[in-house]
Parts: sequence; C-alpha cells; structure tokens
Amino acid sequence: MDSATAREQALDAAERLFYGRGVQSVGMDDVRGASGVSLKRLYQLFPAKELLVEAYLERRDVRWRGRLAEHVARREDPRERIPAVFDWLEGWFGEPDFRGCAWINAYGELGATSERVARQVRAHKRAFREYLGALVSDAGLPGALTGPLFLLAEGAMVTAGITGETAPAAEAREAARLLLG
Repeated sequence: MDSATAREQALDAAERLFYGRGVQSVGMDDVRGASGVSLKRLYQLFPAKELLVEAYLERRDVRWRGRLAEHVARREDPRERIPAVFDWLEGWFGEPDFRGCAWINAYGELGATSERVARQVRAHKRAFREYLGALVSDAGLPGALTGPLFLLAEGAMVTAGITGETAPAAEAREAARLLLG
C-alpha cells in the first residue's frame, strides 16, 4: 500500500472513530485496527496522535464547507442563500451519524492542551464566518448581520448536537429570516 492510500485509509478510520467516539477515547491502535494500516506505517504518517487529529479536522473542514457551499449555490436568489445554510444544517443534523460539530467537540476535548487543534478549530470557524459574510454581502445586506447569523448557526449546531434533534436548524432559520427582514 502506498503512502497516499495508507494516509487516506488512516484518515477515514480516524474520522469515523474520532467523530463517533471522541478523540480522547480513541487510541492509535484503534485507528490501526479500523484502517488496516500497520501501527508502524501509521506512526510514519502521523508521528503523534495530535498530528492525526489535526489532519482529520483539516480534511473534514474542506469536505464540510464544500458540501455546504454546493448546497447553498443551488439557490439563484442571493437573499435565499442565507436561509439555505440553515436548510443544509437541518439535513446534516438529521444524518444518522450526526454527533454535533466536530470542531467544537475537538476543542472541548483538546483545545486547552493542543495549540494545533485549537488552530484548526479557529481556522474552521473563521472560514465559516467569512463564508456567511460573503453571503450577506452578495445579498446586498449590511455586514453587521454576519455576526448574529454566525451565532445562530453555531448555536443550532451545539443544540442539535446535545439534543439529537433537527429542530434547532429550523428555529435558527426562522430567526435568520426575521433578521434579514
């Protein structure tokens, strides 16, 4: 198995395990078993678990934001793209393996002790906020709406992760519509 394939297999397994069970409850041996990548190769690719967590969050960020943007771009009216963010969140919250926001979860577990993890989480949240800001700008709305919309989306993620319900997305969407006037 070449390094690129081994890396992808390790990241696939790490994502399933870290997101499903939490980062601290998963050891490198668990990742080895789930990925089929030998422990020696796993440590060659990721010399420390923290590096594997960082790579998992980075790759998940690209995928997550890509799926969101693809969904939102289907709306022709720029003003309808903002509520579409909450539509997408509602669909995500309803997925069978939804366990909350991977970045909030990782930050809660490791943010105080891992600068690498904290940096990945901050980069993800900053990029998401900037994406919302671009949607607000494209809709010709005041930039001051970006912060409240970001907080609505983040609050919906946390609430859905805790309750296991999709309703927080619908509630946040309705609050967003009120903000948008």
